[in-house]
Amino acid sequence: MSDYNGILLIDKPTGWTSHDVVAKLRGILHTRRVGHAGTLDPLATGLLVILVGTACKASQYLMSQGKIYEGTLKLGCVTNTQDSDGEIVEENPVPAEITTEKIAEAMRSMLGDQYQTPPMFSAIKINGQPLYKMARKGQETEREPRFIRISSFEIIGANLPSVDFRVECTKGTYVRTLAHDLGRKLGPGASLTALRRIASGDHSVANAVTLDALQAMSPAEIEARLIDVRSCVPSHAL
Repeated sequence: MSDYNGILLIDKPTGWTSHDVVAKLRGILHTRRVGHAGTLDPLATGLLVILVGTACKASQYLMSQGKIYEGTLKLGCVTNTQDSDGEIVEENPVPAEITTEKIAEAMRSMLGDQYQTPPMFSAIKINGQPLYKMARKGQETEREPRFIRISSFEIIGANLPSVDFRVECTKGTYVRTLAHDLGRKLGPGASLTALRRIASGDHSVANAVTLDALQAMSPAEIEARLIDVRSCVPSHAL
C-alpha cells in the first residue's frame, strides 16, 4: 500500500469509464483509496479530478463544483443515448433557415436555472437498478428532473450540421441531454459527437496528466503532482 494523499488531475482518454480510470490508478498508485469528483461518460475526454488517500474525504465538496465543457453536436441526427455511442433513431434534414445566429439564439434561451430530466442511458439507479440496464432492454421509466444551472452556452465554431460549443454548468448536468434538447428546440434534433471537460471548480485540464504519462513517472514525480487537498477545500469539508 502507498501513502499517497492528495488531488490528482487526470486527462481521461475516450472510451474509458471513470471507473476504469480509478481501477487503473489503484494499480499504478498501489492503493485502494482512490476515487473521483465527478463522472465522465466513456465518449468524453478531459479533466477527471481524482482523490487519493485522505483526500477522498473531500469528495462531496469537490463534486459540487461547477464544470466547463467544450464539445461538438450534430444537428439532424438523434440517437437513443443522445450521443454518437448510441443507435441512430432519427435522421432529419437541417433546414437552410437554421443559421449559426439561430443556433446561438436558441442556446441563449437555455441559460439560467432549470430542471433537466436525466437520460435513460445513465448510471442513475431506480429501485437499485441502473437506468441504462433498463434502457438496453427497451424499457423506459419516469425520471425525477434535476435542478441545474447553465451559466453560458455558446458556439465556438460551426460547419453545419456540426456545431462546436462551450458550456459552463453546475454539477449533475448531462451535456448530451443539453445537446439533444437544443436539437429539439431547433427542430431537426441533435446528438453529441464529442465532449471534453476543460475545468472543474478551480482545476483545469491544462494541469492534468495522461494515464500513460503518469505510469512512466517515478514515485517522487507522482508525489510532486499531488495537490494538497487543504489548499483548495475548506477545513469544514474535510
